[in-house]
Amino acid sequence: MTMDLPRNLVPGTFIRRLNRFAALMDVGGNEVMVHVANSGRLGELLIPEHTMWLSPVDSNHRKTAFDLALVQMETNLCSADSRLPNFLIEEAIRGKHIHEFCGYPDIKREVSYSDSRFDLFLKNAESHCFIETKSVTLVEDRIALFPDAPTSRGTKHVNGLIRAKQEGYRSAVVFIVQREDADMCRIQEESDPDFYHALSNAMQCGVDVYAYSCRVSLTDINISKRIPLVEI
Repeated sequence: MTMDLPRNLVPGTFIRRLNRFAALMDVGGNEVMVHVANSGRLGELLIPEHTMWLSPVDSNHRKTAFDLALVQMETNLCSADSRLPNFLIEEAIRGKHIHEFCGYPDIKREVSYSDSRFDLFLKNAESHCFIETKSVTLVEDRIALFPDAPTSRGTKHVNGLIRAKQEGYRSAVVFIVQREDADMCRIQEESDPDFYHALSNAMQCGVDVYAYSCRVSLTDINISKRIPLVEI
C-alpha cells in the first residue's frame, strides 16, 4: 500500500537543529525555521549542508512555514516524519498487504486501555489486538537501530501491551524503518536499557514484535518488506 507524499516538496539545506521539533534550514538562500516531527536525535540525518526535502505548510497559526519530510542520503531517501508509520501500517492492514494482521475488519486509531493509549486497535469476532508503532530512522551497516535516545514513553507503551496481553488481548509492537537500506532491526540496549528489558519481557509474555522496512521516493512511501529482529 503506497502513501503519497506532497507534490510540492522544496529542497533545503540543513544548518542546525534549534530544539526537539525545529531546525534552521537554507531555502533558496534564506534561513527559515522548519518543523521537525521527530523527537529522536537524528544525528545521522541532520548533518550541516546536507539536502533535505521540505513540505510547505499554508497556515497563519504556525511559526514554521515548512515540515521536514525527507532527508537525502547518499544512495537513498529517509522519511523523517515520525507521524507516518501509524498511517502506513493502518493502510497496509486495511489493504491486506501485511499477512501478520489479516482478518481484522474493524480498525480504530488512538484507543485507550488502562493508563495507555495505543496507535491502533483491531477487532474481529475472535480476537482484539492493540498495536503500538515505532518510527526508526537510524541505520548502521544495514542494521536498523532503535531507539536512538531514551524513550520513557516507549517503555510505558510496551508495559501497557504486556498488561493487555495478560488480560487476553493480542498485543504487538511494530517497528517501521522509514528507509530501504536495512536488512534487520536491533534494539539498542546501550541507548535505553529500560526499553530494551521491557521489550524482552514483552516478547517472553507473548507480545508480538515485527519490523518492516520502507521504500521511499520523492513522491511516495510504502512498507516494502518484513525484516528480522535481532534476538534480544
